[in-house]
Amino acid sequence: MNKAEFVGAVAEKCKMSKSQAAEAVDAMVEVLKKALKKGESVTLVGFGTFSVRKRAAREGRNPRTGQTIKIKASKTPVFKAGKAFKDAVN
Repeated sequence: MNKAEFVGAVAEKCKMSKSQAAEAVDAMVEVLKKALKKGESVTLVGFGTFSVRKRAAREGRNPRTGQTIKIKASKTPVFKAGKAFKDAVN
């Protein structure tokens, strides 16, 4: 399912126009981005938790040349599914 199909499904479920549903989906994504950028986690009970994990700097290897390279420390977004969501999928 791509974004357009997702927006269409949300619009149908909530009985709203596709433009209103697209605005709601975009707003949710923006709120998630801002919260994660601040280092906060977002918990949606029954769905899951969005958070940020820090990855330490490390050494990697260029697969083409075999040369060792340094990989910078970084932050990465993580989603951990809640129990109810896992149960619904299984």
